Amino acid sequence: MKEKKQIPEVSLARFLKHSLDILKNPLPFHNDNFERLGNTFRLNISFTDSVLFSRDAGLLQHVLQKNQRNYTKSTIQTEDLAKYVGKGLLTAEGAHWQTQRKLIQPAFHKKQLVLLLDNIKEAITSEILKIETSTNFDVFPVMNDLAFQTVAKSLFSSAIDEAEINQVQHITEAAQKMLVKELRQPYLSWWFKASGKIEKHVALTREARVILKKLIVDRKQSTHRFDDLLDMLLDARYDDGSAMEEEQLIDELLILFTAGHETTSNALTFATELLAQHPEVQENILNEIAGFSSKDLMQSLKESPYTQAVIEESMRLYPPAYFIDRVNIEDDNFKETHIPKGSNLLFSIYEIHRDPTLWEDPLKFKPERFIGVPKNQYSAHYFPFGAGPRMCIGNNFAMYEMVMAVQALVSNFKIAHKTSEIEITPLITLKPKNAILQFEKR
Repeated sequence: MKEKKQIPEVSLARFLKHSLDILKNPLPFHNDNFERLGNTFRLNISFTDSVLFSRDAGLLQHVLQKNQRNYTKSTIQTEDLAKYVGKGLLTAEGAHWQTQRKLIQPAFHKKQLVLLLDNIKEAITSEILKIETSTNFDVFPVMNDLAFQTVAKSLFSSAIDEAEINQVQHITEAAQKMLVKELRQPYLSWWFKASGKIEKHVALTREARVILKKLIVDRKQSTHRFDDLLDMLLDARYDDGSAMEEEQLIDELLILFTAGHETTSNALTFATELLAQHPEVQENILNEIAGFSSKDLMQSLKESPYTQAVIEESMRLYPPAYFIDRVNIEDDNFKETHIPKGSNLLFSIYEIHRDPTLWEDPLKFKPERFIGVPKNQYSAHYFPFGAGPRMCIGNNFAMYEMVMAVQALVSNFKIAHKTSEIEITPLITLKPKNAILQFEKR
C-alpha cells in the first residue's frame, strides 16, 4: 500500500501577515504558495479552521464528477451567499437542489432558448447604441449594463421598468461586495455583525424581493403571454403537478440575476480587451459574420465557431468563476493524498487554465486552440462553467448571449489597439479593472 502524502501547510501567521494583500488580490499569494509547495496545500485561516487549496485538475475532476456524491458546496454558498439571495439553484444542496434542477432545467434547453434570442438581441442592440466613439472609457460598466439588461429582458420581457432594474442591479452588486469583505476578512466577522453592516445588506435584498414579488403577481394576473423565462418558470411543474411556491421562485430569480449577469459581464469585458489587443481577431470575426447563410439567429449561432472559440479562449485566460469550492461528506483519497472528512476545498480555475503542463503557450491568446477539436478534448482541465451534475445551468444561454454581443460589437465598431496589460480584481468572481478602451464607428 502506498504511503499517504502529507499535504504541505501555510501557517496562520503567514496568512495574517499577508491579509491586507489578500484583501486586495489573493491570486499572487496563492500562486506563491503553489509554486513553493506544489499543486495542493493547506492554508490555516484561524487556530481551528483551514482551507485546502488546489490547482490539480485531476483532483477537481474527481471531486466534481467521479466522486461528486461525496462532496457538497461549502458554507460560502449554502449559508454566506444564501442569506442574501435565498436557497436557489446556486445555493441549494441535496434533495432540494435535485428537485429544483429537474424543475428548471427544461427552461434552459436549447429549443426553449430559441424563444429568447430576439429578447437577447434587443437588449444587446439597445446597450451598444450607448457606446461613445473616439474617446477613452472604461468598457466594464457598458458590459455590466448589457449583461444585466439581457437577463432582465430574458426573464421579464419589457415588464420591468428601468428604475426597478437599476435598483435590483444595485442591490445584488452591493450584497456581493459585502460578502467579499466577510470572506476576505473572517477575523472581522464579529464587527460586521455588531455594526449592523450585514443586516443592512440583508435588508436591501428584502427590497429586491418586494420588486420581484410585484412582477410575479402582475404576471400571474396578466392575460398576455411573453414566452420569457418567467413564463417558463411559472409553467414548470414538479412531479406531483404543483407549481413553484412564490418565495422559492423569488429565490431562483435572485440567483439568475446574480449569477446570470455577473459572470457574463466580466467575461465580455475581458473578451473585448483581448479583441483590442488582437485586431486580427476582430477581422476574423467580421469574416465569419459575412459568411452567414441567413438572418436566422439560431442558424447564425451555429455558423459562429470562431466567435465561440474567442469567448472560450477568453474564459480560459480570465475565468469569471475563478474558484470552485466543495466540502467532502466522508473521508476520501485521491492518489497518494488523504482528504479528511469535512475538509474545505478551494480549486483555482485560474491556475488550472494557465497550467503549462496542460496547455500549449498557456499565457497566449489563441482562439484557434478551440477550433475543430473534439468536445471532450479539454474537458479534463477546462472548467469555465464548472463540471458534473452541478455544471452551470445557464451555460448555453451565456454562450449565445456572449457570441451575439461580441459579433454586434465588432460589426458596429473597430476596437482601437490596446497595448497595455489586462488588469484584474478578484472578488466573488474575477472582475476586470481599468478596462479603458476606445471605439471607432465602422
